[in-house]
Amino acid sequence: MDLADLSNKQKILKKLENDGVRNVLFTDCLKQRDDNVKKLVPLVMELIKTGDRFNREENRDYCLMVIGVPNVGKSSLINALRRTNVKKGRASRVGGEPGITKAVLTKIQVSERPLMYLLDTPGVLPPKIESVETGMKLALCGTILDHLVGEDVIADYLLFSLNRLGKFGYVEKYDLQEPSDDIQHVLKRIAVKLRKTQRVKAITGVGNITVTIPNYTAAAYNFIRAFR
Repeated sequence: MDLADLSNKQKILKKLENDGVRNVLFTDCLKQRDDNVKKLVPLVMELIKTGDRFNREENRDYCLMVIGVPNVGKSSLINALRRTNVKKGRASRVGGEPGITKAVLTKIQVSERPLMYLLDTPGVLPPKIESVETGMKLALCGTILDHLVGEDVIADYLLFSLNRLGKFGYVEKYDLQEPSDDIQHVLKRIAVKLRKTQRVKAITGVGNITVTIPNYTAAAYNFIRAFR
């Protein structure tokens, strides 16, 4: 929720409802206190009561699994629930890139009354991405490790997206004269400004020489981190 455009909240809810997804809560798990996080356990209990338990009425504790795409905030959600309901610190590692959670962990208690546990899980994606643009959006959101797509490719799509949306903050940040759709030009300016260079050997007709060139990968990494 902290990264979402909530002006489209009703449109998002309508789309989810059409896809068969109901009981949606918008939560900001980075806040120390978030009212919607408090609503999660009561909502889950209501759904359990109205759903089939298959002769498990004797079990008075509940174990649920948290599932979502990589880097969407599953571990942050678990930690927020623990902070809100159990008054405990974080139990799951979090980070700004996919792949922090690498295996299903032991049960993590997130509520005392009722006694409720959650299982953190590694992120999952559909086995097939429906289009190249969808894949690029997922990469730009950090759901795919940058190096699997290529930092330069992600940076190029990011520059395209910023220009399309009229977001030209990168021009001032990197001392460009004007907006540009040439990613090589932008990355070169970033490398020069941040002094991101690398020395490489060049083979010439009169012998090998060492030259200093912009480090485009380092510049792309900085650009992505700054405007993702």
